[in-house]
Amino acid sequence: MKKFKFTVNGKEYEVEVKKYEGENAEVIVDGTQYNVTVQREEEEAPTFVAPKRPAPKPAAATPKAEETHATPADGYKSLAPLPGTVMQIYVNVGDVVKRGDKLMMYEAMKMENNFLAEVDGTIKEIKVRVGDNILQGAVLFVIG
Repeated sequence: MKKFKFTVNGKEYEVEVKKYEGENAEVIVDGTQYNVTVQREEEEAPTFVAPKRPAPKPAAATPKAEETHATPADGYKSLAPLPGTVMQIYVNVGDVVKRGDKLMMYEAMKMENNFLAEVDGTIKEIKVRVGDNILQGAVLFVIG
């Protein structure tokens, strides 16, 4: 099956794994066959924490930004929630979008994910291209 070399207390051993099922393995160490039980440490899966976004500040005497989905003067920056690869972009600069419209599809964590507009507005900038690898928190679109 697979061969490995281990060094224990300065001595090198050649180990061949013949059979491996569940916790049991059949190995040959320097020509001698052994049946062994494999113990594994359980690793804690990392927890995803979404980046915090600053809340848009409402202008004086206007409705709250959350109610109107208002964007800052330089545009609302849509950030990547996870690292991944851009697979398809559905919009162009100048397109008018509504909150919830599909902007792009990207692969993250071996799954295809749709990235949706978070505010109403016009696409001012597209900061990525198909095939780009993106990092969590990277600016993908600017919506004005």
